[in-house]
Amino acid sequence: MLWLVITIVAYLIMAVVFLVDKHLLVSVIPNPKVYAFLIGLAGFFLVLIVPFIDFYVPSVLQLLLSFGSGASFVLALFFFYKTLQKSNISQVVPFVGALTPVFTFLLVYISSFGKETLSFPKIVSFAILIIGSILITLEKDKKINLNGLKILILSALFFSLHFVMAKYVYLDQPFLNGLVWIKLGGAFLALFLFIIWPDIKNDLFTKKDTIKKNSLALVAVNQLSSAGAGILQQWAIALAPLAYIAFINALQGVQYVFLLALSIFLSFKFPHILNEFISKKIIIQRVVAILFIVLGLALLATQ
Repeated sequence: MLWLVITIVAYLIMAVVFLVDKHLLVSVIPNPKVYAFLIGLAGFFLVLIVPFIDFYVPSVLQLLLSFGSGASFVLALFFFYKTLQKSNISQVVPFVGALTPVFTFLLVYISSFGKETLSFPKIVSFAILIIGSILITLEKDKKINLNGLKILILSALFFSLHFVMAKYVYLDQPFLNGLVWIKLGGAFLALFLFIIWPDIKNDLFTKKDTIKKNSLALVAVNQLSSAGAGILQQWAIALAPLAYIAFINALQGVQYVFLLALSIFLSFKFPHILNEFISKKIIIQRVVAILFIVLGLALLATQ
């Protein structure tokens, strides 16, 4: 299962990217609209590979799916960053990661008219991964507020739409051709948001301190890393069977293991970089959650 290995590598990279994102949203780019806009706009750079691939314009339906997938990704990022800015990263990321595979599973089932589903053993491992992902987010004394909860649900829904539409794109188009059109869809939506949200233009061109010069390198490196992880994730989507797309979402549990370890380290050693309260009780709870995730992963790999 090459798609499984590629997915795990992608999520390990994304764990570091999310930690840097949290720092950037707090101290460098305080407007989540601006951050989502910059990431979406970066999709235009992918046209640089067009001369080197067998590029073509697909059917109207495929264009709609490609643009819809790219646009959904940018919208998901906006809602995700909006909550990430004000909440614990070790809560926000797993919460979205727990909901996304559920939405993805339902969307695949509905869009395939019930033809694409999982065997019972796979459903068991899928459920264990989801339980672990949910358990790792729970904190009795610190909960995401109702408004933040609604925003995260929207984020998970749009991420699911992105994944499912992307898979249908790759079923019809070669990987690189489909990837270019998906990223163009995200870039065009970013331009549209630039027009309808004046504060993006204001933050980019009016506020002098929106992105400090000494932070540009960090932003650039982090986005290159994010792009690399994103391409690996898209490759995994292209390789995996349609019914297994929800598993790619559920496998974010691997990312949480790495994310939890980094969060604990940075919170204690560098609180000015990542200030998150993590008690012994929370650590024990999340270790138990990680055991669920590892068990679910093991069942998936051995079935």
